[in-house]
Amino acid sequence: MQALPSETLPPGPRRTILGRPMKSTARRLVETLRAAGHEALLAGGCVRDLLLGREPKDYDIATSATPQQVAGLFPRTVGVGAQFGVMMVIEPDGEYEVATFRTDGEYKDGRRPEGVTFASAAEDAKRRDFTINGLFLDPVTDEVIDHVGGRADLTARRIRAIGDPRKRFEEDRLRVLRGVRFAAALDFEIEPVTWDAIRDFAPRIHDVSPERIREELSRILTHPSRLRGFDLLDASGLLHEILPEVEATKGCEQPPEFHPEGDVFVHTRIMLGMLRSDASLPLALGVLFHDIGKPPTFQRDPTGRIRFNGHEYVSAELTRGIMTRLKFPNAVIDATEALVRNHMAFKDVQRMRVAKLKRFLARETIDDELELHRVDCASSHGMLDNLDFLIAKREEFANEPLIPPPLITGHDLIKLGWKPGPRFKIVLDAVETRQLEGSLQTREQALAWLATNPPEIQEDTPES
Repeated sequence: MQALPSETLPPGPRRTILGRPMKSTARRLVETLRAAGHEALLAGGCVRDLLLGREPKDYDIATSATPQQVAGLFPRTVGVGAQFGVMMVIEPDGEYEVATFRTDGEYKDGRRPEGVTFASAAEDAKRRDFTINGLFLDPVTDEVIDHVGGRADLTARRIRAIGDPRKRFEEDRLRVLRGVRFAAALDFEIEPVTWDAIRDFAPRIHDVSPERIREELSRILTHPSRLRGFDLLDASGLLHEILPEVEATKGCEQPPEFHPEGDVFVHTRIMLGMLRSDASLPLALGVLFHDIGKPPTFQRDPTGRIRFNGHEYVSAELTRGIMTRLKFPNAVIDATEALVRNHMAFKDVQRMRVAKLKRFLARETIDDELELHRVDCASSHGMLDNLDFLIAKREEFANEPLIPPPLITGHDLIKLGWKPGPRFKIVLDAVETRQLEGSLQTREQALAWLATNPPEIQEDTPES
């Protein structure tokens, strides 16, 4: 065991490393447990982040107290995994996981142990996944308690499994994906023996539930280091297992006059690296999936030119299938599919009528669509004229709603004696088109136009 003094921690006043209110709450919980005669320490990721000078997202506490004893010490607790010794303590500034020191029983499903045995801090550290996550911190004395060599690996910027990596991954197959995420997010290297085990266990990721895979994948793709995460997924074989549709884009040629950067896979990889750091999950997924329909639509015309006719629609269909398979929420699926399906529409924006252009710019996903279009062009032919055009039009239209309140509704048509039916939408869209283009500006004008143009209405469509 190594106990490192407070002077080795990031700069800050002694005994105030937790500093801000949420941090002081975690310290108070530790002190409460100790006052009752229990051992208690900060544990896991929060210790790792504090030692790296980062603000932890959560503060977890490990203790010798049993779940029942924890429940008896704090007014609001929830047993989120009481059978595994885990309680959630509810405080005004957040929720704090308090877990009893334990060793795990046999893992039969590659996900969770059959049972646990309450144990010492040293034994608890050794059942965790990676050394950098097996550290403890005493927030009262600012001492780091290291039973697994995690401090040395932090210094070396290294991801290393605790003990035998194959045993760790046999226990929980998701750990191979977590190892990739930690390496990408922290910009650490994966130690060779651990890396070999990750590659060997990649085909067994299917033992893990789709929901857990989805959560790890989402965290990789929404982190600013997403490109390194993607590369590690590819090199480890996890991309092949989780997203074979993306791997299938390797070697799929593209027209060199539009894609001098290379094949579809290379193009997609460059786009991921060009995304803004705070890219949303639908945007990151949209980039990843926008061209997965190219391999199945690849063809050469009689002149030898490469074509991918309708690939955006095939890509959108494949996107929905992948995301349904990984059990993404419907709202995320719908937003991502819209980005993929619409990404080719940008080539026509400078020829759109005003009404259609306003509807285009009014889409809920337009901000992400603009960013996808930017990196799509910047990573290939470099032509951004359509993007510049749309940005200028947004500024031009900024003084009024893109889609203003309708001049008339279906109730107005009924009052005029019209019978409800499919024709209503055609008529209302025709009125809205003229409203967006400025030829109809008031309800009275719209009603007068309806009264004098019934033949045109019957045949009219909003725009070509």
